[in-house]
Amino acid sequence: MIPAIEVQQLGKRYRELVALDRIDLVVQPGEFFALLGPNGAGKTTLISILAGLTRPSYGTAKIMGHDVLSGYREARKKLGVVPQELVYDPFFTVREMLIIQSGYFGIKRNDSWIDEILQHLDLADKAYVNVRALSGGMKRRLLIAQALVHKPPVIILDEPTAGVDVELRQSLWQFIRRLNLEGHTVVLTTHYLEEAEALCNRVAVLKQGRIVALDSMHNLVRSTRGYTLELRLSTDALPSALDMWRGKHDGSLLSLEIKDYSEVETILSLLRQSGVQILDMQLLQPDLETVFRKIMKTQDADGV
Repeated sequence: MIPAIEVQQLGKRYRELVALDRIDLVVQPGEFFALLGPNGAGKTTLISILAGLTRPSYGTAKIMGHDVLSGYREARKKLGVVPQELVYDPFFTVREMLIIQSGYFGIKRNDSWIDEILQHLDLADKAYVNVRALSGGMKRRLLIAQALVHKPPVIILDEPTAGVDVELRQSLWQFIRRLNLEGHTVVLTTHYLEEAEALCNRVAVLKQGRIVALDSMHNLVRSTRGYTLELRLSTDALPSALDMWRGKHDGSLLSLEIKDYSEVETILSLLRQSGVQILDMQLLQPDLETVFRKIMKTQDADGV
C-alpha cells in the first residue's frame, strides 16, 4: 500500500536555525493523524514542505507516492491544506472563490460538490456574499472549503478551529469525520488537545524540529501511569505527611499525583487524622494533555 504521506530524513535549515532535523514519518491512507507540538516545533515548516511552499534542505517527502519536488503537480492534486493564516481574495463572492479554486485543479462543473461543501460548513447562505464582508469565523470556513474543493485524498488541517465558535467546531468535525470514514487521510495540528484525543488514531509529537513521540493515541495515553487526585479542602493548612506526594497546592485546592488506587485511602486517612474536611474529590485518569506536558518536561530534562 502506498503511504498517504512518506517523509524520510527530511530537514530544513535557515542558516544556523534547524527547523526540521532529519525526521522520518509515514502516514497510511485512511488515518486520522495528529501532529502536535509547541509553537516553533516545526509543524508549519513540515506542512509547508508537503504543500510545496518550502523546499527542504535535505531528505524527501511524498504525497500518495508523488515526490513534492520532482512530482509537484501530482503531489499537489492529492493534497488539500487548510492554513493557519486567513488568506483570501476580497474581490469575489464565496461561490466564485470555490469555482476559481476548482479551476486551479482543472475541475469544471463542480457545482454539486461546491453546494455540498457550503451546506456542511454552514456557508450556503453566504454563497453570494463578497468575501471581504465575512466575519473571521466565516473566512476560516471558506479556507476549509477551498482545501476540499478538489476532493483531495489527503487533507491537512493546520489549526482549523482557532477562533471558531463551538457550533461550527462541532459541524466541522462531523463533516471531516465523514470524509475520513469515506477514505480520506486527515492530518490535524491543533492546540486543542481534547480535539486530537477524540478524533485521531495516531499522534506524532514534535519539539525543536524532531519527532520526540510517535504512537497510537491509545498507547500514548496509557503510557503515562498513575492518576491525579484532586481535593477541595476546608482549610489551606495541610499535614506535613502529604509532602511525600508530588502535587500542586492552590489555596484549598490540592492536586496530588498517585500511582494506584491504594494511595487514596492513605491520603484520606491522613487528612481525617489532621481534622481536615474534604469538600469535594475527583480522581482523574491521564489524558493527552497530561501526556503532552510530561513529554515536553522529559525532553527539557534531557536537553532536547
